Amino acid sequence: MKICIIGAGAAGCFCSILLKRKLPEAVVEVFEAGKRPLAKVAITGGGRCNLTNSFRQIKQLKQAYPRGEQLMKRALLHWSQEDTMDWFEGEGVRLVTQEDECVFPVSQDAMQIVRTLLRCMQEEGVILHNSHRINDIKPEQEGYSVSFADENMKARHFDKVVCAMGGLPTMERFSLFRHLSGLTIAKPVPSLFTFCIKDSSLTSLMGCVVESVTASIAGTKMRAEGALLITHWGVSGPAILRLSSYAARYLAEHNYQAQLCINWLNAQGEQEALSQLHGFQQESTRRQVANEYPRQFSAKLWHHLLTRAHIDLQKRWNELSQRDMNRLCAVLTSDVYQIESKGQYKEEFVTCGGIDLACINISTLEARQHPGLYFAGELLDVDGITGGFNLQAAWSMAAVVAKNFG
Repeated sequence: MKICIIGAGAAGCFCSILLKRKLPEAVVEVFEAGKRPLAKVAITGGGRCNLTNSFRQIKQLKQAYPRGEQLMKRALLHWSQEDTMDWFEGEGVRLVTQEDECVFPVSQDAMQIVRTLLRCMQEEGVILHNSHRINDIKPEQEGYSVSFADENMKARHFDKVVCAMGGLPTMERFSLFRHLSGLTIAKPVPSLFTFCIKDSSLTSLMGCVVESVTASIAGTKMRAEGALLITHWGVSGPAILRLSSYAARYLAEHNYQAQLCINWLNAQGEQEALSQLHGFQQESTRRQVANEYPRQFSAKLWHHLLTRAHIDLQKRWNELSQRDMNRLCAVLTSDVYQIESKGQYKEEFVTCGGIDLACINISTLEARQHPGLYFAGELLDVDGITGGFNLQAAWSMAAVVAKNFG
């Protein structure tokens, strides 16, 4: 059996290893358009490789996978996060689970993951071709003809094809499927990005971090919790990246302009916030409001919030009126900023959209109208929030594809 895997990312490389171990007599060839395999894995997690998550903080799978929840529910039953951790540790990679439940190699070096996968591919006899962009896939009476962008290369025949080339950012990039009827595409748009906010009073606080906030898009039910980082262009951090994932299509439809609402006290409502403020008022009666504040804030950020509430920094806590308290409470629990555009999250962006899941059997990841044609990874309309969930999706889907090869 001759098997073509398109894409040498996490899903493609992992699938090639599992396939060769299952079908040692098969010829498995991986074709990568770029110069280096696993390029995105090498930079994920800030170069440390957040390769999965414990899922202990996830109450519903849709929290982790805004798109593709049902597919991932099945995929994780076949290949779970524990399976991922066991596999890599079995290959000699020691892992550590952080307090935020993200899983990294103990070495904190993404290249250890890259080297491990490439070593396994080489040991199993997987044939890897870099700088080989696939231009077309045509169904034949048996199998598929795969042609290349390089006109000097002849088309090749394969019995089965696995498409795992990652998220394709534009509709034009999906033209390689033009001869495959019955495949529909959910329009690709960016996910996992920061927000640009042109408010100098906020951006002048760049570097400030609040460990636990709730961020939401005003007028919607979309919200996310986590740490928030103020940057020179706006806001970033896990809360913002998660929110960008939940709101990916909404923000694209609104040209990345919307109102961001920040609850600086995380899930606290106005009554809880008022109670906390009254506590400061009682305990710090004669102290200036500028000098006595919740410890999760820096002095600079607290002064910014007081200014937004139109409170004189020289006032003492016992000088605040009920109206002052109400304004401060409103700012702390519902502080609104205008999102002007999106920022790019370094090179770790994720694509929302791709091959519509109605076109495939979500139990096997085989195309419904094209036997022997499989899909895995971000190419499908499946994507997760930040925290190791997208790499786990790649490992799980690769394993599902390998399981269903006969």
